[in-house]
Amino acid sequence: MYPAQAHVLKSFNKLVELLPATEQNKTQVILLAGAVTPFRNDTDREMLFRQESNFYYLSGCQVPGSYLLLTFQNGTSLANNPLRQLFIPKVELADLMWSVPPPTVEEATATHDATRIAHVDTLVSAIDEQLRAYPGATFHILPASSPLFPTLPSKYTGVVLAANAHITDDYLLPALHRARLTKDADEIAAIKKANAISSRAHEVVMRVLGQGVRGAIKRGKGAGLERPLLPGEWLIEKEAEAEALFVASCRREGSIHQAYLPIVAASTRASTLHYCCNDRDFAWGPVAPHAHENGNCLAQDEDRQLNPQVLLIDAGCEWNCYASDITRTMPIGNGGKFTPEARAIYELVLEMQRLSMESLKPGVHWDAIQLICHRTLVRGFQRLGIFKSSESPNSGSWNAEEAILASGVSAAFFPHGVGHSLGLDVHDVPSASKPQQNDTIGKGLELGHESFYTYLRLRLPLEEGMVVTVEPGIYFSPHLLAPVRDSRHIDHDVLQRYESVGGVRIEDVVVITKDGYENLTAVRSDTNWVEGVCSGAL
Repeated sequence: MYPAQAHVLKSFNKLVELLPATEQNKTQVILLAGAVTPFRNDTDREMLFRQESNFYYLSGCQVPGSYLLLTFQNGTSLANNPLRQLFIPKVELADLMWSVPPPTVEEATATHDATRIAHVDTLVSAIDEQLRAYPGATFHILPASSPLFPTLPSKYTGVVLAANAHITDDYLLPALHRARLTKDADEIAAIKKANAISSRAHEVVMRVLGQGVRGAIKRGKGAGLERPLLPGEWLIEKEAEAEALFVASCRREGSIHQAYLPIVAASTRASTLHYCCNDRDFAWGPVAPHAHENGNCLAQDEDRQLNPQVLLIDAGCEWNCYASDITRTMPIGNGGKFTPEARAIYELVLEMQRLSMESLKPGVHWDAIQLICHRTLVRGFQRLGIFKSSESPNSGSWNAEEAILASGVSAAFFPHGVGHSLGLDVHDVPSASKPQQNDTIGKGLELGHESFYTYLRLRLPLEEGMVVTVEPGIYFSPHLLAPVRDSRHIDHDVLQRYESVGGVRIEDVVVITKDGYENLTAVRSDTNWVEGVCSGAL
């Protein structure tokens, strides 16, 4: 059973920490609305339901249209065992006719960790009961004016206001984010399950690509007078086909939702960080790799060869609302092998990730991990000749490692953060991950150039139980490179040889442990294995 009581208690403790001292011993009540089934535009056509993350965290309930009423008070039995009341909709005849009905109270009581479960039509009386039992209670709600959270109807907040009780949205969301920042064993198990399913889905795509290289999949004319191709006969010729296989693999294993829109970018489109179009063919000769006019050449039986390119897939499913987030970059064309330039960049990104992971442990500030990535990139680019290097790295020369770091030029190739918190949302608990006031930033840390941290979603010392992604990347985006085209640190002739790579990102999900970390991502990323699978050799 989902451990709702533990999450409610943790959240109330974080809430009380945020309150003024004079308020901490008063009764605290949380009133929360769950998500409702969305409909497409102004029609009666349902869209896929997904429970609001904070509501799920406190209840484990995925019934649309539910509510929570939670009560806590220091110095009483409620301090160790808060009152947890869950309200679910009644079963209506229309539910039975049109869709799957909500559970009965008896069924929900057997599957949910709650003090009491009742129907929504009793919520008003339950709020009134709490007001009478705890006349000085403070009611906490999520930000009332925000469209990001389910609307709490005025008939419920009106009961509180009519009693002249205090109701506030100042503390609940920050408290929930702080509570959700570290994960318990049940949450880690759900995240690990999501990552296992997603890992297999990434490998499915790679292996279908490898089957195509070996010729084990035969081309056919598809639908019409000829029979349609079966899944085992599909060729991946387009971004959309790779996405479809990934999602189908996750769905086949019981995952309902993707944690975010999959990013499936071939060729130089891999340089767009959140490319979600996924609507282009792979790059075929003689059309240039950067062009968007690639035709449906293979399907038309035209004898054209795939241009060597990468396919970057950043995708992960959910398991019971908990996210995964995995990126793999794989070779397309060239017999399923990376070009020398793509292989060099891929192995440099692997090095960035490996050195980052080796430094992970409680107490290490995430800014330090970010700097490790930039320092590794600079050294790698100097080895490849993309960045000019001095004979003595510590000489203070204009093209020494430290001088290049201080210039910030590496941010044009690695513009984003090395990772972020992950949990019920893929970019989890933003206010706790990157607080507005953070006195630890810059203290005792070598930060490097300020541009390294512009897009960081995590700026905290690591704690045991935090789940984070480690996702370095190197990109050759014409938009990001434009401002550094005249940089004296870059050998522009060498850079030109690498620009057709587009982009490489490698991303795993890890949990911070007492002494280091555990990688929750199962699919491998070492170069020889990726090439072996994508070429059909393994």
